[in-house]
Amino acid sequence: MIGRHLILEHWGGLMGEAVLEAAMREAARAGGAHVLSAQFHPFEGGGVTGVLLLAESHISVHTWPEHDYAALDLFMCGTADVEAAADALDEALRPRRSDRRILVRGALRPSMKIDA
Repeated sequence: MIGRHLILEHWGGLMGEAVLEAAMREAARAGGAHVLSAQFHPFEGGGVTGVLLLAESHISVHTWPEHDYAALDLFMCGTADVEAAADALDEALRPRRSDRRILVRGALRPSMKIDA
């Protein structure tokens, strides 16, 4: 296994740009990841898209405040703990509802061939 990719969906909770960036930075720290850079963009109407580029991969967010919804994507490799990072996001952003799905990335052995 190379890494774990966690899809995190939030309904309700905090969704402002500054709050999201702080929460995502704390999530990276909680997961044992190292932030290389950050880019966030607010939209008219209050939506935000943002990404933390990590040495271990990334954490990204896109919000739709008109639907009270945020889509977060956490991919971490090495010894980083993607579930600890998601726990930190749940704690900081306080969603009314939070759902997770995890994909194991790089689980196939290099000698295995996948036909396209």
